[in-house]
Amino acid sequence: MSGPRIAVLIPCHDEEAAIGGVVAGFRAALPEAEIYVYDNNSTDRTREVAAAAGATVRTERLQGKGNVVRRMFADVEAETYLLVDGDGTYDPSAAPAMVALLQQDQLDMVTGIRISDAEGAYRPGHRFGNLILTGVVRGIFGNRATDMLSGYRCFSRRFVKSFPALAGGFETETEFTVHALELRLPIAELPAAYGERLAGSASKLRTYRDGFRILRMIIALVQREKPLLFFGVGCMGLGLASLILFAPVLETFLRTGLVPRLPTFVASVTLMMLAFLSLACGLVLDTVTRGRIEAKRIAYLALPAPNGASRTKSISEERS
Repeated sequence: MSGPRIAVLIPCHDEEAAIGGVVAGFRAALPEAEIYVYDNNSTDRTREVAAAAGATVRTERLQGKGNVVRRMFADVEAETYLLVDGDGTYDPSAAPAMVALLQQDQLDMVTGIRISDAEGAYRPGHRFGNLILTGVVRGIFGNRATDMLSGYRCFSRRFVKSFPALAGGFETETEFTVHALELRLPIAELPAAYGERLAGSASKLRTYRDGFRILRMIIALVQREKPLLFFGVGCMGLGLASLILFAPVLETFLRTGLVPRLPTFVASVTLMMLAFLSLACGLVLDTVTRGRIEAKRIAYLALPAPNGASRTKSISEERS
C-alpha cells in the first residue's frame, strides 16, 4: 500500500458555499491527512473552491453518492479512511477521536452518531425516517447500529477494499451498515455534533424519494443476504391465503361430500404449491448466500491487518 496514512474522502455536488470550510476544518483537525474531494457533476464552483482550499480534486461522472463512494474506494490508497459529506453539517473536531478509536481498537468502521439541537439541521421527518429504517435493519441484521444513515464514517483499509459498493445513491449508508453486520466486523459509534447547512447550500436528499429508495435497498439486501427469511415470509403468506380459501371448500365437502367450488379449490392448491416453491427457493438461496458470505470474508481476510495489530504482534514476538 502506497499513499497517505489517513485519507479524508468528501463526495460533493454543488457545494460551493460549504466545501472550502469543510476542507479547512478537516485540514485543521487532521493535519497529517490527505483530503480528496470528488466532484459529482457540480454546476457551480465547487471544484475551484475545493482546490483553492488545498484538497486533491477529482471527478466522478456517474450521478449519485453511491457511485462516487465506489470510485473513491477504488482509487484512493490509505491505511485509514474518513468519509464525510461536503455540506458542512458534520463537526470536524470529532474526526481525531473517530480515527483514534478505529486504530487503537483495530476496528473496521466507526460511525459518527448525529447529535443536534438545531431543528433545521435534523428535520423531524428525516429523524423519524432514520429511526424507522434503522429499526428495521437492527431487527433483521443485528442491533449494533443506532444511526444507520449517518454520512460521517471512519473505515479501515480492510473494509474499504473488500466492500462491494453496489448502491448508486444515498442508500450507500445502508449498504455500509448491512455489510458490516453481516460479516460481523468489529464496529463502534461515537457522538458527533450535527449542524445546519450554510446559507446558499441546498440539501440533495429528498425525504420521500430517497426514503423509498433506502427502503427498497433494505428489501433487496434482505432478499440477497437473508433469503430464507425473505422467501419464508412469502411462504407463510401464500400458505395462509391457501388455507383461507380451502377452509370453506373443506367445510362443504365434509357436510355434503361434494366440491362445488372447484375454482376456489384449484386456487387454494395452486397457492399452496407456490408456498412450497417459495420455501424451496429460500432453502437453496440460503446455501448460495452462505457461500457468498464466506467469499466476502475470505476477500476481507486476504488484506493485511491494521498496523496496530502488526505492531502489537511484533512487540509480543520481541518479548518472547
